[in-house]
Order: sequence, then structure tokens, then C-alpha cells
Amino acid sequence: MDQIIEFFKHLINPSWIIEHGGLYLLLAIIFAETGLFIGFFLPGDSLLFVAGIYSEDLCHSFFNLPFVVIMFLIATAGVLGNMVGFWFGKKSGPLLFKKKDTFFFRKKHLHQAHEFFVKYGGGAIFFARFLPIIRTFAPIVAGIVGMDGKKFMFFNIIGSFAWVFSMMLAGHYLDKAFPTLKEHLELIILVIVLITTLPVLIKVIFGKAKPQHTATTAEPEKTDSPI
Repeated sequence: MDQIIEFFKHLINPSWIIEHGGLYLLLAIIFAETGLFIGFFLPGDSLLFVAGIYSEDLCHSFFNLPFVVIMFLIATAGVLGNMVGFWFGKKSGPLLFKKKDTFFFRKKHLHQAHEFFVKYGGGAIFFARFLPIIRTFAPIVAGIVGMDGKKFMFFNIIGSFAWVFSMMLAGHYLDKAFPTLKEHLELIILVIVLITTLPVLIKVIFGKAKPQHTATTAEPEKTDSPI
């Protein structure tokens, strides 16, 4: 049991992932965090930022590929993750609203993602990339509400590449400008987590309370109007 707990601690530590799992584990985590509902707790933004800081090590460990190719591979993993989430939502998503809450699943996350869709329409797939938890459930909700497949893929692709390239390039060039950046990774990761989760926390704390019957039992109606 202690070993399992220790393993999960490592999975939320971007530095450990880069140093011990390399590009393979990074690809797997980005894939899971962007499309599998059990991956909502995994690091996303901070992992990409740290990957940018360790860009030279990543390239060297993977056949000395150019950094842009590494970013392309990671962005592709994000695209594939959303595709799986979309397919899962389309096939079995409505059943999730009847599923009991577990450690890896909370129905409130689905409702939050659905509200995000109602507010931003198809662009929600793009904006969700930059919001923890929401980005995990957004493609699933897109499948549930019957979003057009072509429109979904458009926002899926540009969202994934914008997210991955912006976060990794930020880490890469900041490391070039400040060579001692690696010595303060824990503080940097904490700041990134606070910044990226702030919108979600504000929504949870200050969001308007929904009627109990709509927040917990009602399934979102399938509609094409908002997306």
C-alpha cells in the first residue's frame, strides 16, 4: 500500500516524471490527463513547463530529435487523448451521470465542464486546454451533448498545439534567460498550479449554487445550439 501511495506521489511530481519516465511517461500522462476521466489529478501545465526547462535532456534521451518534433509528439498525444474522451462521452457518457462518486470520478466535474460548454460553445474545447480538471472532462461532455465531430477536431487540434507549444516554449526560453531556474522548480510548479487552478477555485467557491435536482441528477440535454 505504501508503495502505491508513493507511486501516486511521483505521478504528480513533474520533475520526477521527466527525470525517471522521460518522453514516454510524459506522452502517457498528457494523453490520460486530456481525455480519460481518471486522469484529472495528473499534472498538465506544470509538467509541460518543466518539460520545456528540461528540453535538452528530453531531446537527447529520444534519438536527439529537434525540440519542435518533441513538442509536436506531445501535442499529438493531447489530440489523441481528447479524441478518446469524445468517443467515450458519445458512447457511454450519459451513464456517467448515474455513476456513484469515487476517488477517480466526481459528477460535479462533468457538470462544471457542461456549464463551460454552455458559456463558450465550441471554443470551450480550446479554452479548456488551459484549465485543470475542465480539460479532462470537456471532450467527454462534448461527446455527451453531441458536438459536431469536425468542429470538435478543429478546436481539439488548435487547442492542443497552442497549449503544449505555449507552455513548453515558456519553460524552454525562461530556462535560457535564467540558468538557475532548475534550482527553484518546486516554487515554480506551485505558482503555476495556483495560477492555472485559480479560475476553477473561484468558480467552485463563488459560483452560483444550482438547484439540487439539476446539479446532481439531471443529465445535460443534447443540443447543437451552444456548440
